[in-house]
Amino acid sequence: MVFWIFGYGSLVWNPGFEYDEKVIGYIKDYKRVFDLACIDHRGTPEHPARTCTLEESEGAICWGAAYCVRGGPEKEKKAMEYLERRECEYDSKTLVDFFKEEDSDHPLLTGVIVFTSTPDKVNNKYYLGPAPLEEMAWQIATAHGPCGNNREYIFKMEKALYDIGHEDDYIIELANEVRKVLDIVSSGIQKENKLAGSPRIPLKTQTSTVKIFSMPEAVVAVAADS
Repeated sequence: MVFWIFGYGSLVWNPGFEYDEKVIGYIKDYKRVFDLACIDHRGTPEHPARTCTLEESEGAICWGAAYCVRGGPEKEKKAMEYLERRECEYDSKTLVDFFKEEDSDHPLLTGVIVFTSTPDKVNNKYYLGPAPLEEMAWQIATAHGPCGNNREYIFKMEKALYDIGHEDDYIIELANEVRKVLDIVSSGIQKENKLAGSPRIPLKTQTSTVKIFSMPEAVVAVAADS
């Protein structure tokens, strides 16, 4: 079988499997939400991360990337087995129509697979449900797991959507709220260090530099000692 898979989260920038074709486009009547728990990649069972899933929303569109896998049963089976392990928090596979920007009335592809999750806390143990923006931002800013921290996930998603030319206002708003939380946490640590004693005196051979990373709708400054 030849199959197409639609990526709307980390698959946009890191598919992780061998594919034969990639097309940027969108699906209709779905929007991204950070309502799903991740307990084994960027979070833990005690402090789950928040990861992206889809919510049905009439009239909405969700941009991402469609990947085609062809080349024989073994290759296709290997790709699907990898995806099912990676997307283990998602309890459903949904078939959707996939559109290109220049032809919004007629889908480029039909029967494209997308991993989705049941929005039900009883039947889906990974479903967290919606929460206030500030609450989600604190959870994302502080969660981490074996594969990295949760904040890196949303910042990479923000950049990936920027790179394909289709930013998501919801992602930008949530990412900026996470940045506010990180500023608060950083300020709190600095105050604690001051209360703990005199500040560290740098060696004469050390110089302080500031690296600036540009992000859509925001600029992140990271101080580093060379």
